[in-house]
Amino acid sequence: MERASFCDEVLVYTNGKEAIDALTLLMQTGPLTAIPDIIFLDLNMPIMDGWGFLDEFILIKPQKAIVIYIVTSSVSSADRKRALGYSETVKDYVIKPISPIRMNEIFEKYKKEEAQ
Repeated sequence: MERASFCDEVLVYTNGKEAIDALTLLMQTGPLTAIPDIIFLDLNMPIMDGWGFLDEFILIKPQKAIVIYIVTSSVSSADRKRALGYSETVKDYVIKPISPIRMNEIFEKYKKEEAQ
């Protein structure tokens, strides 16, 4: 993301609980500009997995639109189908590893949609 000059800051969390707690705090204390525009969410994380994060994310009702891309090594059709259940929140289901070309495609699509 930094090489593509897509954003000014990248926040990294090692588990879903840490991420949802940080996001909740940002929404309570920070300006809207501090809240991320995009979240790349891994499904397989310790403590709280990506599915748990999504369930909690829906409950906190962010004050601004946040685009979530599920990024996973899971090629399971059941996981892909389950992700469709979060269609209001999840933009795409991306299989790891993400190539620089694929990352640029995501960024370009995001920029184009934001401009509309």
